[in-house]
Amino acid sequence: MTLILALLIGIVAGLRTMTAPAAISWAAYLGWLNLGDSWLAFLGYAFTPWILTILAIGELFADQLPSTPSRKVPMQFGARVFMGALCGGAIGIGGGSVIGGFIAGIIGAVIGTYGGAEIRERLAARFGKDLPAALIEDVVAIAGALLIVAALPLGEGALSLV
Repeated sequence: MTLILALLIGIVAGLRTMTAPAAISWAAYLGWLNLGDSWLAFLGYAFTPWILTILAIGELFADQLPSTPSRKVPMQFGARVFMGALCGGAIGIGGGSVIGGFIAGIIGAVIGTYGGAEIRERLAARFGKDLPAALIEDVVAIAGALLIVAALPLGEGALSLV
């Protein structure tokens, strides 16, 4: 289950670079994802989820601008793969398989980047414009991230919402 969740959060990073780390950071902060004293423990610090959430919201707006470069150019693609690896690794730490989590996150980010671009292009062609397709992609990324962190096995001392 850990590797599947790591793959899925990588896909989210491929769709929206900052949505995945914002969700993972909130999960760590709320105790849903136990990062212990690992090098990724900073994701659970008090201010990290807020900062990453602001960046994720900024990305949602920036993505709508016509001047925003393609997600497939090296800088954008690299950021998505890096965030997929980081988030997949965080899930891997929580599940006891950090290397597997990194790899699954990278694979997911590549799938999300190319698959998301293809689906968005097809939807935009059907709608006759990009905005509805972009908004659908935003909803899929946000909802997906929320479902993924909700599926995490609760860490020790986690706050349960159920």
